[in-house]
Amino acid sequence: MLACRINGIESRQLAITDRACQYGDGLFETLAVRNGKVEFLDAHLQRLADGAQRLGIPMPDPALWRTDIREIVSGRQQAVLKLILTRGSGGRGYLAPADPVVSRIVMLHPWPAHPVEYVEQGVRLRFCSIRLAEQPQLAGIKHLNRLEQILARREWDAETIQEGVMLDTQDRLIEGTMSNLFWLKGDTLHTPDLSACGVQGIMRQQIIDLAPTLGLSVAIGHYPRQALDEADGLFLTNSVIGLWPVRQLEARLFDSLPGLKQIQDKLDAVRWQHAETDF
Repeated sequence: MLACRINGIESRQLAITDRACQYGDGLFETLAVRNGKVEFLDAHLQRLADGAQRLGIPMPDPALWRTDIREIVSGRQQAVLKLILTRGSGGRGYLAPADPVVSRIVMLHPWPAHPVEYVEQGVRLRFCSIRLAEQPQLAGIKHLNRLEQILARREWDAETIQEGVMLDTQDRLIEGTMSNLFWLKGDTLHTPDLSACGVQGIMRQQIIDLAPTLGLSVAIGHYPRQALDEADGLFLTNSVIGLWPVRQLEARLFDSLPGLKQIQDKLDAVRWQHAETDF
């Protein structure tokens, strides 16, 4: 970790009584810092606010987040920015305090050293055996309970596999352990419905919004894993990796998708348009 601020103060110490430590009672956002600019800050703060409202956690003033971000990002050209909001300390037991004093955490991490071939040539995937439980109250938001993803990521340690595809308890496609999933079939871009589980990624929404400008229709639905057998090609998205093409899923190899470079270029342009230096 490069730096950390807790409630506006440089610190790496959080009270053990904080409900994030006790129960995972909180939310987080992961943002890209590239060329000294923070990407999609407004969208991330909005998703954080939406999650806070759903969980009943008071959302700090966006100006406080922006002040912390300005302090911690200053002078950094490339890094991963993480925002965490917890319900704060509240004693033993699940009952949340009536008037919580929240913890506002801003962390900066080194940029991951992913090989450029992941972007240019694609990545290899596997299916995960762990299933995502359905809970509409938590679906879409980035809450701190990530045990399903941790268990899924423990299923492999081979460096030749970059990501795992997760399904729900009805064996329907949902997402990657750290990414959203898309596949093309003809002129239709498909992505799983995330109303019962999964994370509504910021990059996912950008791709959905960009699709019509590329002559693609978008289909969001419940799909069995066999739907990928008929796909022309797959790709993954998240706020740090941007877009990774998929070259292989289990034993199946995928050819380069015609037009994928155009999607990547469009997404890069949008990322640049939504990158902020004035916090």
